[in-house]
Amino acid sequence: MSLLTASRNLVDNLSHHVQKTLYRKNLIKLAPLYNHAKWGDTHRFAQHYQKHFAPLSRKKLNILEIGVGGYDDSTSGGDSLRMWKTYFPNSNIYGIDIVEKQGLEEERIKIFKGSQTDEAFLKEVINETGELDIIIDDGCSINEHRIKTFNILFPFLKDGGIYAEENTHISYWPSLGSNWSEKGEKSVYLANCINVGGSIDLNASHTIMAMYKRLADGLNYQEFLNPGYSPSYFDKHIVEVHFYHNLVIVYKGENNEGSNIIENNTLQPHILQELGVNSLEELAIDFTTATSASNKV
Repeated sequence: MSLLTASRNLVDNLSHHVQKTLYRKNLIKLAPLYNHAKWGDTHRFAQHYQKHFAPLSRKKLNILEIGVGGYDDSTSGGDSLRMWKTYFPNSNIYGIDIVEKQGLEEERIKIFKGSQTDEAFLKEVINETGELDIIIDDGCSINEHRIKTFNILFPFLKDGGIYAEENTHISYWPSLGSNWSEKGEKSVYLANCINVGGSIDLNASHTIMAMYKRLADGLNYQEFLNPGYSPSYFDKHIVEVHFYHNLVIVYKGENNEGSNIIENNTLQPHILQELGVNSLEELAIDFTTATSASNKV
């Protein structure tokens, strides 16, 4: 390497470090410094994360990101983890990946190897990290796996915690079928693309977007006119759902505001009185199509 090249590299590295320091509170400018391919003009998550994470950036948090990056290469990835480490200077940053990535660990960054659908593994992670303040799922591109991960991990969020689901476009991609299975054995990336398990049917019930649409309904579970309805864990512990292009952000809390019309999923007596009836049955509403609750979504 020539002296001129070495000097240029030194200047570039110094400039890069200065920019990271200057922009450490602004994810919109900070993110592309770590991985422009992911966080540049075509990946617009940073502006939304800035809005939701800025009030938390100086707090001491436990943050978990699923998917370290770099696919099958054990020496590649970790850009987002390092970005979160800069943006959250007082927090512990944890990563999960199906590929061994522990060589990318550094101070305040710890990486666990395992599957995001392995409940026993995920509970071992939580035993080490403690309850989490932020969970970001940028992992497997298979809808079924993402849904299972949410069901397992969301209960381990603290009240006030945030769950972020990236790359919701996978809801709209169907699997390519058995003819592609041999190609899918070649890499994690190809397997994810081939077995994504979405649907071109926007009303399909098995996709991650369908799950989050149901969770949005659950915000209003106390308004459901459905006698005998049993609210799910998610009904009772989700207080906000934010939808963006390719991103959903969910806040955990106590969803117990109540209703001024409905009580125990039936009309309150004074409403029945206003309607001039003594019971809900007199309204002749067909409840056979009402959705039943489940603790899993």
